[in-house]
Amino acid sequence: MSSDKDDENGPVWRDGRAIALLAAATLTVMANATLSPALAGLADMFSGTPNAPFLIRLLVPAPSLAVVFLAPLVGLAADRFGRKRLLLTGIALFSLAGSAGFYLPDPLSILISRLVLGVAVALIMVTQTALLGDLYVGERRKLLNGLQTSARNFGGLVFISLSGLVAAISPRFSFGVYALSALVLPLVIAFVREPKHLSGGNLAAAGTENRDGPAPAVSWVWPLAGLVILQMLTNVSFFVMPTQVPFLYAAHGENSAIMTGMTLGLLSLTGGLTALVFARVSGRIGPVFVFALGFGALAMGLLLVGGSGGGPWVFGGAILVGAGYAMLLPNLVALTLGIAPIARRGTASGILTAAVFLGQFASPFVSQPLLEQAGFAGMFATFASVLGLVATGAFGAGLMFRRTLRAKSASGA
Repeated sequence: MSSDKDDENGPVWRDGRAIALLAAATLTVMANATLSPALAGLADMFSGTPNAPFLIRLLVPAPSLAVVFLAPLVGLAADRFGRKRLLLTGIALFSLAGSAGFYLPDPLSILISRLVLGVAVALIMVTQTALLGDLYVGERRKLLNGLQTSARNFGGLVFISLSGLVAAISPRFSFGVYALSALVLPLVIAFVREPKHLSGGNLAAAGTENRDGPAPAVSWVWPLAGLVILQMLTNVSFFVMPTQVPFLYAAHGENSAIMTGMTLGLLSLTGGLTALVFARVSGRIGPVFVFALGFGALAMGLLLVGGSGGGPWVFGGAILVGAGYAMLLPNLVALTLGIAPIARRGTASGILTAAVFLGQFASPFVSQPLLEQAGFAGMFATFASVLGLVATGAFGAGLMFRRTLRAKSASGA
């Protein structure tokens, strides 16, 4: 087995730790959306059960609610007790709770299993992200943050497609897809080791030191709060696509199911490909300009979707939205891992994870009133305007920051 140093310097595909952590990352997107192709079949299966239609509609968002409430607590636990055991627990629980719907007798018991699945998602997302921050630094970490986003996109695309195929045989078979997560367990056991500063569960020994350098002079809490706000804005805006685009197609008289599937598939594919170049782009233009680029693409994409007549124009907007989101997500993670001290990295990852799912959950509550007041065009334009202002502000801040650095460099010379 190669040394950790060799793993950090060699290609990613030869780094067992990276492969194991990226494999774990593929599971998180799978949690909610994998069940979507089976919902109609489950509704028919339990049509005679009281409250079945309502309970079945809760099956998809249920894990998100659990993540929102538990992710910060998981972060605290990861800082206190270590990452690896919690990650292994999360993967095992993911496999058991996710596949439980294969044999559970009624919608209520399946709903409870979905809430338990949310606990597993919180354990996996928080510890997997914290471990990337613990085990890698600099450009290698940026590369893996981008690959993490790619893994989530491509994993979601594969698992949702597989679920759609098996759901055609029986809607219960979609739950069986979750059992595949058990294949990740031996990878994590074999390749991932607890970071040295946490191997004894000793939080105090880590202090506030940051592996990238000395501890930041300014408190990391306020910068993290800013990143959480940006994460919320990103996810509230992004999830307008899966929650409102089906109704947009229906309003234009197009086949909503087929067109929505194609649009969301294109969204995932574009995001996965774009995230592959995140490290290169960020290294060239810097994280502030990445925000300008990402929010700008997100704004233009949503504007194009809302102002279109459907069809190809929505596809074009989806490409821009997917690309923008795939730039923003790893940038937010990379900055969070960079500013948080080692001993608080789990906590920071937990808070950011909660913001991801809270934004996802809140999106329809923000978009629906706008839709009722202004229609599809007005709703999408409102989101695009806010995102455009943020992109403009980020671009201006980037120019000011670059000018300040040049002035300091000139005075130092």
